[in-house]
Amino acid sequence: MSRLLIVDDDVEILALLKKFFLRHGYEVDLASDGEGMWAALQRQRPDLLILDVMLPGEGGLALCRRVRADSALPIIMLTAMGELSDRIVGLELGADDYLGKPFDARELLARVRSVLRRAGEAPPTSEQRPLIRFANWQLDVTRRDLRSPDGVMIPLSSGEFDLLLVFLEHPQRILSREQLIDLARGHGHDAFDRSVDVQVSRLRRKIEANTKHPTVIRTVRNGGYMFTPSVSRA
Repeated sequence: MSRLLIVDDDVEILALLKKFFLRHGYEVDLASDGEGMWAALQRQRPDLLILDVMLPGEGGLALCRRVRADSALPIIMLTAMGELSDRIVGLELGADDYLGKPFDARELLARVRSVLRRAGEAPPTSEQRPLIRFANWQLDVTRRDLRSPDGVMIPLSSGEFDLLLVFLEHPQRILSREQLIDLARGHGHDAFDRSVDVQVSRLRRKIEANTKHPTVIRTVRNGGYMFTPSVSRA
């Protein structure tokens, strides 16, 4: 049974979402602000955090940044409908997904299931060969453990992991933004081109020696992106 922590200052939304997710078999903790969120995290770590952008005191984006600084806890951001900038910033800070308000609880449930599935499962083809190597880096797919050429473990959000795995499964091929969205999140996912650019930028900061002149993930003008290193499996 997965545990959710929902942070929103609207008590009616909290009550409705708790009732809804309990009915669908989840354990649910609630908080109405950042202080309550940290207290809940100290009591018991959830499997996923649902975090509203607009909160009293410390806002959701700042809280997302602080959580992501030392944790790979999956995060879904709730943003005001049409606030594209909040979605972009949330992704830049490491959120795994986003949903605009107002929303249907069933859509949020689908997003929760998708993020938890991506966070907890590896594709069957990769599980058979869990170690993938590229440019002296190593990714343990089963453990979601990325290690640098120096042996340093590099934390990845579930979104970054999914994107890296797509590149590793399709090396030295030009992939459009639409293809990356479909391969990483599934066909029909409500995403926008800029979200891919944001995730690529975050991934580059972790694996590129020089992000201003990337050589691992190359931008192809009017085409998309190409993962240039050769890939081997063990």
